[in-house]
Amino acid sequence: MAVMNINPTRMQLKKLKRRLATATRGHKLLKDKNDELMKQFLNVVRENMRLRAEVEEKVSALHDHFTLAAAAMSPEFLSQALLLPKQTVSIDLEEKNIMSVRIPEYHFQTHDENEGTLLPYGTVNTAGELDDAVQAASDLLPDLLALAQAEKAASMMAAEIERTRRRVNALEHVLIPQYRDTIRYITMKLDENERGNITRLMKVKDMMLAEAMESKRQSMHAGSTSK
Repeated sequence: MAVMNINPTRMQLKKLKRRLATATRGHKLLKDKNDELMKQFLNVVRENMRLRAEVEEKVSALHDHFTLAAAAMSPEFLSQALLLPKQTVSIDLEEKNIMSVRIPEYHFQTHDENEGTLLPYGTVNTAGELDDAVQAASDLLPDLLALAQAEKAASMMAAEIERTRRRVNALEHVLIPQYRDTIRYITMKLDENERGNITRLMKVKDMMLAEAMESKRQSMHAGSTSK
């Protein structure tokens, strides 16, 4: 029995009962939170798996395009064509709250030096496969950011689930049983003390009755003697 080291008084008993009620409510709230977090986590994991499959497929296609472009062009022309990027990318970071977990959200914008074409080079001395590779790389960026966001969300939610699970277990297996055992112990001690007080009061009452009867007997005996 895990009993707390406190004085077994009625005041402490009231405090412990309030703490037990609070811990019980907290346990239910945390358990509900953990269940909802697990549902959200599984949704994020499924989305993560879907995005990863798409990204891997697009990366494989991108690799094929660049391989064909490298085969059709000299390394010098290929490096020169990609030396100066046509676009710049800026990423804004926001946050959304999922069950008290602040999940990052990535938003990106592309900025073109000249509108109308994505290619940072002329098409006279380059292969068409390089055009496909550049377009594939551009199309891959949103999926990469979405995948990064999903993986970060899954990681943060998994950590929060673990923290919440530990708190639930601590309440369920340590704190709440300790409160209950201590409440039973204090109640038992108070009952013992009350029974002891009643026994002492009954003994005092019996002694007082005996003394009163003895005093009355002596008074009656003294009265009969004087006659």
